[in-house]
Amino acid sequence: MTNPLLATDSYKQSHFKQYPPEARRISAYLEARPNPFSDSVLFFGLQTYLKDVLLKPITASDIAAADRICAAHGVPFNREGWEQILTDHGGLFPLEIKALPEGTLAPSGVPLVQVENTDERMPWLTTWVETALLRSVWYPSTVATLSFKCKEILYRGLLETSDDPDSQIPFKLHDFGARGVSSAESAALGGMAHLVNFAGTDTMEALEAAMTWYGADVAGFSIPAAEHSTMTSWGREREVDAYRNMLVQFGRPNALVAVVSDSYDLGNAVENLWCGRLKDEVRKSGATVVIRPDSGDPVEMPLKVMETLWQHYGGSENSKGARVLHPSVRVIQGDGMKLDTIRQLVEELVRRNWSVDNIAVGMGGGLLQQVNRDTMRFAMKANAMKTADGTWRDVSKNPATDPGKASKAGRQATVLENGVLSAVRLEVVGGRTDQLQTVYRNGMLVKDWTFEEVRALARKHLLERVAS
Repeated sequence: MTNPLLATDSYKQSHFKQYPPEARRISAYLEARPNPFSDSVLFFGLQTYLKDVLLKPITASDIAAADRICAAHGVPFNREGWEQILTDHGGLFPLEIKALPEGTLAPSGVPLVQVENTDERMPWLTTWVETALLRSVWYPSTVATLSFKCKEILYRGLLETSDDPDSQIPFKLHDFGARGVSSAESAALGGMAHLVNFAGTDTMEALEAAMTWYGADVAGFSIPAAEHSTMTSWGREREVDAYRNMLVQFGRPNALVAVVSDSYDLGNAVENLWCGRLKDEVRKSGATVVIRPDSGDPVEMPLKVMETLWQHYGGSENSKGARVLHPSVRVIQGDGMKLDTIRQLVEELVRRNWSVDNIAVGMGGGLLQQVNRDTMRFAMKANAMKTADGTWRDVSKNPATDPGKASKAGRQATVLENGVLSAVRLEVVGGRTDQLQTVYRNGMLVKDWTFEEVRALARKHLLERVAS
């Protein structure tokens, strides 16, 4: 693990010398500033930082190593301050961190987290933790928000076309992103963030993360599935045998098995093999074969496969007037799936009287990797300073060259105004409840969110949005 005293930007090592001499406490808040991607953010991930970093005391060897590295690196090192933390606080950070409940869907521009040092000798500590704290929030919250937006599209489609949307929705978006991220940590955090909304994943690091940081049982599920190597290793002349082997190995009553079918000619595979030579074997197996087109137009191709399956396997029309394929066959589209193509696919399913029951979609790097801090303009900024005489002084920025980067002045609260979360100054909260509640104080975890609590809150927000 990285030395916790190096988990910051180089320039922050010198900031203990930069605050004014009268500074005693610094308050800072974290938000997703208004952005073009989403008008709201699904807040998630802070607890991983609290448990993984702030509940573990720093050591004398951490201090010594960081001192040597900073000296060689060319930046000052606050050895006196860190030794005070080691000696007077047992190596645990004297901070109070308040946050919204994890799983909250908050409007952009609303404080999600507020941090303040509790030892008045250490006003520098509040913003020193920005680097590690911010990345523990922006990445999983951005992935969770993207996943939530996909879920809303899929759930609205199910409400229009399915007799049982609530049982269907958990497995409508599958995470295939493990190989497309930059690190195992990203796979764990991003994959776990997706599981706040869905239960389908092939990112196994996410399962362990949800267990470790949120006390979850196994939070995600998958099925046996083919890849091109396991199909093409049989050779083109034995393509049907490769598919038949999937039925032999995994074709049991009520089982699901996914088979990529575009290795050579998707049209031939569907029309002549799955709907021809293998049709009786598929139906006799009692399993559901999920056919995966992996190339071609990501909207038209799965619809074309569904039409072919309907011609040969048939199905039924549900109470919404939508077609549902025979339970022995379904489709999953993973290639080319992004927020816009998922929306287009669902719109076409509805328009052509197909139930969304028939299909699942998958995302890989588009879900876990193609996001960054600027996607939702996450930032952590100082907003107030307590001085030696006990008064709080506003701290903020307002650059003339970019008014969009103006920050909030004064310690913040997040309150409900007519059912909507809003930012207000702490001193004017009055009789309202500040939704920013203490989750960490001086080395102690004050609130331990469970994964089911997070999921339940996110689901509550989904139901509110589709009902509005």
